[in-house]
Amino acid sequence: MKVTKAQAQANRAHVVETASHLFRERGYDGVGVADLMAAAGFTHGGFYKQFGSKTDLIAEATACGIGQTLALASGADPAEFVSQYVSRAHRDHRADGCTLAALGGDAARQPESVRSAFVEGIEGLVAGLSQHSRFSDLDPEQARAKVLEMLTQAVGAIVMSRACPDDSRLADEILAVGRDAILGALPATAPAETPRRRRKAA
Repeated sequence: MKVTKAQAQANRAHVVETASHLFRERGYDGVGVADLMAAAGFTHGGFYKQFGSKTDLIAEATACGIGQTLALASGADPAEFVSQYVSRAHRDHRADGCTLAALGGDAARQPESVRSAFVEGIEGLVAGLSQHSRFSDLDPEQARAKVLEMLTQAVGAIVMSRACPDDSRLADEILAVGRDAILGALPATAPAETPRRRRKAA
């Protein structure tokens, strides 16, 4: 049976999403094409009908994974984002977590197309989070610097915590100290304006 164009696109998107989860869980070099396609429910031979190379898939899967973090951050209070990000739940579930924390180290050894996906994703996160009212008293450069500081600390806390054994006291301590430091450095929420009372007509 011939696959429709719409079905082919849906199959491709499914492979990308599956790869995004597997790469976050096992690393870029920890997943072979055959295993990846099997996990997505397709044959190995179908891979090269959809992608030029594994590197092409890695770049798309990276963008897909970072897009999920962007969706979480979109419109969120930075404090809420940090509380969810620098948490035990995020730390323990790499496959569903942030691509920056799961694969940032691996990306340094990848081709430019993959690293470019990281650049675009980070820029998107910075742009989205820096628009929040918490940063309204800062000029654009200051807001950008503040958000970059927040993100680097958050990612670093997850990476360091994951480097420790799961039952290590230090794993939780790193998360708690990192989270408190980031939250403590965030600007306060801008107070809501109090509506003026209308004068009664004489």
